[in-house]
Amino acid sequence: MNSLFLFALIVYILVFLGIGILNIKKIKNFNDYAAAGKSQSGYAVTMTLLATIIGASTTIGITDTVYNIGFPGIWWLAFGGIGLILQSFIISEKIRNFDAVTLPDMAGKIVGVGAEKLLAVIIVISWIGVIAGQLVAMNGIISFALGKNSKLIFSMVSAIIIIYTLIGGQLSVIKTDRIQFYIIVIGILICFIYLYVTHSKYNLSIIGNIELLNENYRPINLFTQFFVIGGVYFLGPDIISRNFISKNKDTARRSSLIAGILLFLFAFIITLIGMWVRYNISSEELNNSKALMYVIGIVPKFVGILLIFGLLSAILSSTDTCLVNASSIFVKDILKKDSVVLVRITVAVIGFLSTVFAISGSSDIITLLTNAYSIYTPGVIFPLLVAILAYGKRPIKKILWYAAVIIGGLFGLAGAFLPDTLISWGVSSKLLSYFSLIGMGVSLVVSLLSLCFGKEKNN
Repeated sequence: MNSLFLFALIVYILVFLGIGILNIKKIKNFNDYAAAGKSQSGYAVTMTLLATIIGASTTIGITDTVYNIGFPGIWWLAFGGIGLILQSFIISEKIRNFDAVTLPDMAGKIVGVGAEKLLAVIIVISWIGVIAGQLVAMNGIISFALGKNSKLIFSMVSAIIIIYTLIGGQLSVIKTDRIQFYIIVIGILICFIYLYVTHSKYNLSIIGNIELLNENYRPINLFTQFFVIGGVYFLGPDIISRNFISKNKDTARRSSLIAGILLFLFAFIITLIGMWVRYNISSEELNNSKALMYVIGIVPKFVGILLIFGLLSAILSSTDTCLVNASSIFVKDILKKDSVVLVRITVAVIGFLSTVFAISGSSDIITLLTNAYSIYTPGVIFPLLVAILAYGKRPIKKILWYAAVIIGGLFGLAGAFLPDTLISWGVSSKLLSYFSLIGMGVSLVVSLLSLCFGKEKNN
């Protein structure tokens, strides 16, 4: 597999590099680079939306979760689908009407420049960790396929990802996402069919254990994940960035709806692959392997290679999106510039930092940065939703709105960074696990108060 995989990998990444080069002449201004000219069709938006969502956590992570807790592991992606569908019906058209380029840019138009910069800092810092985490997952897949850890090959692949993103911006990302999404789907589908057709001994047991709740996943988990996970898909930076590239509000709404429905189908298939591993492979056989990586070792070589490239595609389609979005946010919302050159420089810098973190194997640094994103969900989702829905109807008391973001974010921050300290202060571990949800509740109440005390003019 080593030489065949290496050849295929070279062809694979060179194709994406070529796409970046071909798109360079189409970039005339900042909107072209950061938002693909805000002119993309429903098909393009739906494909890039799904490719952005389906990454390491929704493939490797979901199958591991299902192996450990059973079929209720489907809820992560199911709530993602619900979040997209709710977005389609409630806020997609409103968001597109703001004619923003980034999510902080939209917050600035609604609340003010302070909100823009606050959200921009949270997203940029956290996305360095998200990108590094995706690159770590990519390195694991490449090392698995090669049979060894090669920092040189990993660095070369990372460099080409950075270069094609840097060159072509959002236009390149959209086109590569489309290719990557098809590879993901084909790889996962063929793997699913192979497992259930050629190794069907426990199929009836698997079907008999399809359940939405069990002793490992209780109603409180359902309630918590609906808000915490569903909220990210409903109003997260990754998702909203796809709204901004749509050619109009109807395209944005339909794309979210279709992507939400298709995400349910993908969730069912990837969950059933996890269930197959759960009922066919013992924990001793699995040892410390990831469930989906173990599957690669037992399927025929061509299926395994296809699945490897499917996983790589899932990771790259999330990584390049994060790269271009984080860089655009840094330049647009922090530096307050509309410069393509500065965004390209920022892509290079963020990409380099993320690669260094990934190569160093410093999981503490990656965890530290990624956990900064835990501030976003409890601190931003409800205040931003309230501001969107109230825009043009009721004024906002800004100091209370900022308080909603900060207080909610502090709950997420404390739960992510200070669990041991909080436990030593007498906070139970059970209560600690609900800190994000509590933060969301508090931020909702305070943001609603910001409407109650708003003046006639939103100064």
